[in-house]
Order: sequence, then C-alpha cells, then structure tokens
Amino acid sequence: MLQTTPFLLVLFLALGAHSLSVKKCSLTGRWVNDLGSNMTITSVNANGGFAGSYHTAVTATSNEIKVSPLQGSMQKSPNQKGQPTFGFTVNWSFSDSITVFTGQCFVDDYGKEILKTMWLLRSRVENIKNDWKATRVGTNEFTRLQSQE
Repeated sequence: MLQTTPFLLVLFLALGAHSLSVKKCSLTGRWVNDLGSNMTITSVNANGGFAGSYHTAVTATSNEIKVSPLQGSMQKSPNQKGQPTFGFTVNWSFSDSITVFTGQCFVDDYGKEILKTMWLLRSRVENIKNDWKATRVGTNEFTRLQSQE
C-alpha cells in the first residue's frame, strides 16, 4: 500500500492541475448583450487593438437605428492571465452621441465566455447649461452568439 501512495499522489496532482488552469477568453467574434444589442469584433492585433461594429437594440432618439463602428484596445500585459480587460468606443452613426465601454472578458465555471462592461454615453446638448443631462452611465453583460451553421 505504501508503494502506491506516491503514484496516487502524482496522479491526483496531475488531474487536479488541469482544473486549476485559467481558461482563455477571446474578444473576437459575435456577441449579444442583455438588452439584445449585437456586437462584432473582427480581430485583435498584436498590440491589442481591435475594430468592429455595434448594432444597438435601444436608443433615446427617434432616428432610425444603424450599425455603428467601434474601435478598442485590449490589455496585452503578460499578467492578464487569459481573461483580459478592454475598452472600446462606439461612434453612433445615427445620432450626435458617443459611448465608451470598459470591461473584462471572463470564462465562467461552465466554459461560457462573458463580457462584463460598464459604459458612459455622451450626448450632444445645445449649451453648457444643459451639460448636467448629457452623460448617462450603465452596465451590460455580453455573451457569445453561437453561429447558425
């Protein structure tokens, strides 16, 4: 029995080490948030820069909603451990406003990728007296859209 104890210990450590590794989260792809808005990030370059498009499901204007461009940056530090922080800006194609998002890409216990974000939306106002109502803040959670193949 004593001779098998080291073997069992090594086996246990080898099997247990697999579950301790952090699963990597990738920003590239198609995402949907809790309000039904869709976002596509086409690729992330070697410096962490990325671009894509955003199609919002909600708006405070009466204008027709159009797909809008986004540009962002992902933290590329060796310390980010596969669940990176990021930020991006959406320049709305249909209104005089712009939104900045910041967040982190997580992989939950079931292997599902989730983007937890906070945003600031700045709308144009007519004058400085109305500045108080020009910025809104909120949060969104994005999940990966599965391809319809």
